[in-house]
Amino acid sequence: MNQLKKCTVIKSLLLLASMCVAALAYAAPAVGTVTHLSGPLLAKKADGKIRVLGAQSAVEVGDTLSTQKKGYAQIRFSDDSLLILQPDTTLTVDKFSYDAAKPAADRITFTLIRGGVRSNAGLLGKRSKDRVVLNTPAANIDMQDASVIVQYYEQSAEALAARRAYLLASTAVLDVSMMTTRSDAPVVAAIRPLMLAQLTLPSPTSARAPGLYVQVLDGLIHVTNPSGTSNFAAGQFGFTPSFRQPPVVLPVNPGIPFTPPPVFTQSTGPSTSTGPAKPNTVDCEVR
Repeated sequence: MNQLKKCTVIKSLLLLASMCVAALAYAAPAVGTVTHLSGPLLAKKADGKIRVLGAQSAVEVGDTLSTQKKGYAQIRFSDDSLLILQPDTTLTVDKFSYDAAKPAADRITFTLIRGGVRSNAGLLGKRSKDRVVLNTPAANIDMQDASVIVQYYEQSAEALAARRAYLLASTAVLDVSMMTTRSDAPVVAAIRPLMLAQLTLPSPTSARAPGLYVQVLDGLIHVTNPSGTSNFAAGQFGFTPSFRQPPVVLPVNPGIPFTPPPVFTQSTGPSTSTGPAKPNTVDCEVR
């Protein structure tokens, strides 16, 4: 009887061990490490699980990273490339394939959903310039081996409401003006209140127009959408409001704000490690 119990226990342990091995096999490999934080950083998986990352936490392929208000986050990847996420930023690590011995497999793809990032090229970008891509809602950016600040501003709810109100008022004025073809219609009295309403509406755009902004610190990038492609070199600024308009060079700095804590910018050079550091903290998982 005791021997039967021992066999059952051994089988249970073997089954548990095989499950753990399988779980490790299917786990996404770490491709980066959080090196600096000035606020909360969340990582959401495709299955909806959310982790709260800390310093030295691992970043994996498939993670959707989100910073909160006033919080910056810096991530160093296995090829020594660097990303700094500004506050209120959401970015997905779509692909990250780097092996020092296999340059043919090089590939980095990020998607910036909102907010802004500063990107410094690493070893992959320097040897495979055409395989680092940052996708955004307004255009796709071939990052090459450049250092660049990229920001995407969504149209605010207030601006959208103002634009809708403006269009509604304009339509109402048009409808009334069509009625004025009748000689007995009160033309001026009917139109004047609507014209005044238009004049007092908030502006449909804010001081910073929504869209995609780029600032090249060094190197060269290509910004492409269905309407066209533009190249931007070191010292240049670019903008496109949407996929429907081609990217253009801005003649002056539009005032792109990007001011992480000093410790972030002091550590933008290459590290001495050859890969992501092993995390020494335990992430908090939100289910």
